[in-house]
Amino acid sequence: MRRTDGSAKRTVRRAALTIAAAAAFYPALASAETIESALVKAYQNNPQLNAQRASVRATDEAVPQALSGYKPRVAVTSTAGEQFTDATAKTVGAIPSPTGTGTKQAVTYTGASSTVTPWSYGATAQQTLFNGFQTANRTRAAESQVSTAREGLRVLEQTVLLTAATTYMDVLRDTANLEVQRNNVRVLQETLKQTRDRFEVGEVTRTDVAQAEAQLAAGQSSMLAAESTLTTSKANYRQVIGVEPVNLAPGAPVDRFSPHTLPAAVDQGLIENPNVTAAMYGIDVAFLQVKINEGALYPTLTAQATVTQGSFIQNNATPQFWTASAIGTLTVPIYQGGQEYALIRQSKESLAQQRLSLELVRTQTRQQVVQAWGQNEAAKAQVKAANSQVYSSEVALNGVREEARVGQRTTLDVLNAQQALVNARIALVTAQHDRVVASYNVLSATGRLSPQVMHLPTTLYDPSVHYQQVRDAWIGVRTPDGH
Repeated sequence: MRRTDGSAKRTVRRAALTIAAAAAFYPALASAETIESALVKAYQNNPQLNAQRASVRATDEAVPQALSGYKPRVAVTSTAGEQFTDATAKTVGAIPSPTGTGTKQAVTYTGASSTVTPWSYGATAQQTLFNGFQTANRTRAAESQVSTAREGLRVLEQTVLLTAATTYMDVLRDTANLEVQRNNVRVLQETLKQTRDRFEVGEVTRTDVAQAEAQLAAGQSSMLAAESTLTTSKANYRQVIGVEPVNLAPGAPVDRFSPHTLPAAVDQGLIENPNVTAAMYGIDVAFLQVKINEGALYPTLTAQATVTQGSFIQNNATPQFWTASAIGTLTVPIYQGGQEYALIRQSKESLAQQRLSLELVRTQTRQQVVQAWGQNEAAKAQVKAANSQVYSSEVALNGVREEARVGQRTTLDVLNAQQALVNARIALVTAQHDRVVASYNVLSATGRLSPQVMHLPTTLYDPSVHYQQVRDAWIGVRTPDGH
């Protein structure tokens, strides 16, 4: 009997060591997948993030489109063909009558046909000299849209990295929970065996055996549920990070990258959070749209130059012609049905809306920072409390087992103490998971969840590279990457 209790104690110790290896945050082995390497894979390979990068590159093209208003428009025209003409002329005249007594009317018809082969070619160049500053404002608005798109990319980068860190810790948590449940089943199986042995010698009743069997069945059910949860977490990991989770090393909080006080975190969030900066650029775009619409009230001045040379062959003659012209056109809008005034008023309301949206985003960011900070502080305390709970539950379980050996405790007391220890270990694993995730949430709320801040070993994606490649391009249908 003592030998059996000793075996159960060794099983409990092995379970504790397994959980500590799976869930406690110690330095990872070199061959293990670390949370940093998982974040790098998500940063490089996540399809949603790569799609957003392509969207930013598409937005870059709005700037050369706006700059095209400064550039001339040149067209070359050429005509050639054959023209056939068949004409009949009617002539009415007076001729003397045969009797000599007067004149009579005579009608004469004459016909002629000709074939002409005309051809010409020429070139026309048109340049806008003034359009109410619309080109300048469109260019500035396009540049602000590019900045807004980049901030949107930062938002998605933070979302992907936070999701990657969360799914990484989910796999660790669920793996540890599954190991807890498996160890619990092994302990309960050993407890059931001991209880049946004691029942055979008359030390306990059939009720004790039934209680042990029921607890084992509940433990097996919890183990199967933990396996299902782990399978789901692995699927989420594969979706976000792009590879199967294998040999994951323990994660660690990233408090070192966050501000040390809540007021500092709030101030930093209001400055660096990409949602705030994107809303600020949105105000710039709305303001410039007002200016663009106001430009419709200004006169427009354009210059056009045309050169044409041609010829036509007629009756073996080949006359040629050459023309050149330079024309300036000034258009002054007087009234266009009131549409331009409605557009101006509409864009001003949109500008007011964007300003109100900025205040809303700032308020939301402040709330997110405070909430994330509070959750992080609570997670720190929960880890300490869970550690104490596990230690006390282990001591209590050992004591209850010793008391049960001498008849001072029942089998139900042992089973309850065992379940209390399992609950404590699961609470510890969950608290450690929440602690790491909460620290990443603080980074995200303050706008610092990025590869640059965390010094991730990866090549950073720089959206300005593509922008500089296409901004001043005059011609070309290939993208900078060759497509």
